[in-house]
Amino acid sequence: MINLYSDTQTKPSAAMRQAMAEAEVGDEQRGEDPTVNALNARVAALLGKEEAVFLPSGTMCNEIALLVHCRPGDEILCDRTSHIVNYEAGGPAALAGAVMTSLDGDRGIYSAEQLKAAIRPVHRYGPRPRVVEIENTANMGGGTVWPLETVAAVAETARDAGLIVHMDGARLLNAVAASGVSAKEYAAHTDTVWIDFSKGLGAPVGAALAGSAEFIHEVWRWKQRIGGAMRQAGVIAAAALYALDHNQDRLAEDNANARAFADIVASSPAFAIDPTTVESNIVIFDLADGGDAAALSARAEAEAGVRVGAIGPSTLRAVTHLDVDANGVGTAARRLVELAAG
Repeated sequence: MINLYSDTQTKPSAAMRQAMAEAEVGDEQRGEDPTVNALNARVAALLGKEEAVFLPSGTMCNEIALLVHCRPGDEILCDRTSHIVNYEAGGPAALAGAVMTSLDGDRGIYSAEQLKAAIRPVHRYGPRPRVVEIENTANMGGGTVWPLETVAAVAETARDAGLIVHMDGARLLNAVAASGVSAKEYAAHTDTVWIDFSKGLGAPVGAALAGSAEFIHEVWRWKQRIGGAMRQAGVIAAAALYALDHNQDRLAEDNANARAFADIVASSPAFAIDPTTVESNIVIFDLADGGDAAALSARAEAEAGVRVGAIGPSTLRAVTHLDVDANGVGTAARRLVELAAG
């Protein structure tokens, strides 16, 4: 099975498992786990923020950040394809009581002009605008990488309106590999930002949320409140540290493999995709005849040994990662082309 369903499908390597087994641990809730503490310091430095906190998942990073930033009835502005709108079970509304206003960006990226037009005047009849959210890379935009100048312009517009800027950086390091812009440069335009370890970095679990010391103080309160205490979490923090040490630079390989996959798929009249739009490790492509993506996904797994996701009636997604090398990615693409031709 060649598994390109998601980069969340990665499994820890033998060396990563060894690092986990040898991790020094303590009670992370009391600040006594040296491995967790080292990871938090590492992430804070990487993102240029005062502090960071290790959390079980990226979704929890988003939800806790929005809980800290918002009061019930506050408004969050984000792209219509964003993870907080589509893949967090309505969490911002259910937990923070926030209203989400979606902007119609271009493959997950909206402009400063679009944001300015969407920021409503503050009055007692409407929700209070509070947070502007950026997702970099934009997952359902096809792994689109935000240009730094667009991030800067959006952030300036937000701050001119007195709004908070939060970045969902689940795949921020893929954006770094693709653009050459450092994580710190991107994060400099945000108030809060997080990165995920369980995607392209190959760790089994975890993410880290960063911001000011005051913000992180409140994050710890919500971490406790919603059950995010992990105690001797150095075992999994060690995997994240290993990932940062050994798997950051190779993210460029995943980005290149995704483009190679797209080039092969684009050679088939059965699929519709412009390979030049593939910027990182996500490939979103359509069945040219509007066929059944779920059916083809099931057939690909059963008949061709290739796992890709159906994300729309006729739309498929493949995500490259460190568990599938260039040869495996090429083989998967060719098998899909042959299957569609058949």
